[in-house]
Amino acid sequence: MKKGKRPLTKKIAVPLATAVLLSSLVACSSDKAGSSEKSKGGTNEIKIMTTAYSTEPPKENSPALKALEKYTKTDITVNYVVDAYPDKLNITLASGNLPHILMIPDKIPSFVSAVRDGAFWELGPYLKDYPNLKEANEVTLQNSSIDGKVYGIYRARPLGRNGITMRKDWLDNLGLEKPETVEEFYNVLKAFTQDDPDGNGKNDTYGMVISKYFGPFDIMQLWFGAPNKWGEDQDGKLYPDFTTDEYLEALKFFKKLYDEKLINEDFAVMDPLKWGDPMMNNQAGVIVDVLDRAYRTQEDMIKANPDLKDPITVLPGVEGPDGLRLMPTAGYSGMLAIPKTSVKTEEELKKVLTFIDKLSDKEAQIIAYNGIEGKHYEMKDGKFESLAADDKALQNEYTDLNQFYTGIPENRFLEAEKTPLRKEVEAMMIKNEENIVPNPAAALISDVYATNGQQLDNIINDARTKFIVGQIDEAGFKDAIELWKKSGGDKYVEEINKLHKEAQK
Repeated sequence: MKKGKRPLTKKIAVPLATAVLLSSLVACSSDKAGSSEKSKGGTNEIKIMTTAYSTEPPKENSPALKALEKYTKTDITVNYVVDAYPDKLNITLASGNLPHILMIPDKIPSFVSAVRDGAFWELGPYLKDYPNLKEANEVTLQNSSIDGKVYGIYRARPLGRNGITMRKDWLDNLGLEKPETVEEFYNVLKAFTQDDPDGNGKNDTYGMVISKYFGPFDIMQLWFGAPNKWGEDQDGKLYPDFTTDEYLEALKFFKKLYDEKLINEDFAVMDPLKWGDPMMNNQAGVIVDVLDRAYRTQEDMIKANPDLKDPITVLPGVEGPDGLRLMPTAGYSGMLAIPKTSVKTEEELKKVLTFIDKLSDKEAQIIAYNGIEGKHYEMKDGKFESLAADDKALQNEYTDLNQFYTGIPENRFLEAEKTPLRKEVEAMMIKNEENIVPNPAAALISDVYATNGQQLDNIINDARTKFIVGQIDEAGFKDAIELWKKSGGDKYVEEINKLHKEAQK
């Protein structure tokens, strides 16, 4: 991976009431939890609280859970929460009666407050001692950290997931190659709009579909050299992406696409849930989004029209003035945090970390994702086949065991035979990590943003849309930046830089 600057995700406030409620977390020790540990040999018993996506998650007598216990040499008790997990999490945090492992879905205020009160173990210094966890992705660790430190082991998701989904059959019909540069990308969109790519003799297609979700613009502006949310100057000072010349160049490009009708005119009001319809309906040829959209779209298109043959292709992005620059995702979906009230000593902490590390072994991943061979799946000619596909009761014996699995450093469970496009997408996601541009403020949690973030975001997002559709010019966009600064933006920048400087210590 290319070395990047330090990153970040969402900034969150800590409500005063929550902070007061949690102020006793460190001092509070659960006698109930302590006696349970002694009766079962300390942290060789692991209590976990996490989400469940099936209505009947694995029970205590699940053969798959028993197999996982045998492999990890641990007594596992899982409190699955099927509905309203954030509410249940807040109640649990406030109670002080915590399990050994707590799945935290995001940097919610109550968790941030508890971390700052010293209620959770800082895990960063320990990860190097475990064969799987030491391979954790540095960017994702930063994205999931709080104030620059790791308080939860992330549940991995593809970091290089963003890219371009494109109609391959339209490229073939027009004799075009995949674009590699911004200029070639523009030319493809123009050809998809003006050159009858579907060959029906009608002027009924356009280049790229955009919805009111700003993700595509965020991804594409990096092609022009704009920062990922925040840039960092030579002195280590951070500045917002929209204050740069590169961001403005990207805006001018988006306006050009709009003016020439290479994107849909209704993008500012299009429901994101209907975003994929124009490609499915042979109206649009390109979507910039997560890459797994590509194989889902292709499979849906072939299901609707079996005569189609490989209509979709994928690209990581296109090169701009500074080469190939790609926007990463956060790289995780929730994290596993370890409270100090239930895991009291460093020795106990290391036992819990050993357990979490072993969950990423191939044997453990197979149990968590596939179940037990001969009961839940079988191997035929070296290929995986599920025996539980049509049996909900069998599925319930292992489904959701993966909700306390990290996937670090990689997925090792068994999967059915994949289509060529699925294989290409998965390989591209990994390759993309070489060219991602981290957000240097990703680990910083701003109180100013928590209070005024929505207002500040709306000022810039509204100005961006108005610039693209021609309601304001360059001077108008600069006026919006000044409004952003006066509305709390200057304080936000000041606070982010203060937090950034402190995190470097």
